[in-house]
Amino acid sequence: MSPPVRPPNNSYYALEKRDGAIVLRLQSADGMNRLTRDCVLALIGGMRRLSQSNVLPLIITGNDRFFSTGADLHEVARLTGPEALKLSAMGQELMNLIENFPKPVIAAIHGYCMGGGLDLALACHARIAGPHAIFGHRGAALGLITGWGGTQRLPRVIGRAGALQMLVAAEKLSATQAHAIGLVDDVNADPIAAAILRLANLARKTELY
Repeated sequence: MSPPVRPPNNSYYALEKRDGAIVLRLQSADGMNRLTRDCVLALIGGMRRLSQSNVLPLIITGNDRFFSTGADLHEVARLTGPEALKLSAMGQELMNLIENFPKPVIAAIHGYCMGGGLDLALACHARIAGPHAIFGHRGAALGLITGWGGTQRLPRVIGRAGALQMLVAAEKLSATQAHAIGLVDDVNADPIAAAILRLANLARKTELY
């Protein structure tokens, strides 16, 4: 295994150089990879540093059970109006940093990819899911709506009708269903390996022109 690359690892994510790419693995003590305020701040700092110094493509992943369950709803419930607005702006900054990263960014998704976690995956340039991945934006069932750009990016990826179904009906999709509607680009038992292969093929095509 390659040694970790800088910036240094922390309690919210770990970095590893692997086969011409950098793998950013979301992590948390409970394994659910909630995008808390502190986690979002850490990711913003990491993405800024990587975008300034990294010349390699990026793969964002989680663990075998959770890509990310999104924002911490207990934390959100305690926010005042101004604090909620600030968290929304922070989340949008993170998603924009991912979307505007100078190299390709692929989300390699196992397990649950929900709410803000789905917003994060949508900000990536491509998405590859494991066969047991589950996708959803469950906010409407809780009286919430995402403020991290998912309402804009989701219709661009799967169309307005499909986005309304996911956002308003709060439906969950399997990996197969997500692939069928274009939410993910591929389903593979090893999403990281598939992402590395996709990046290598892209690099070869680029060299031809």
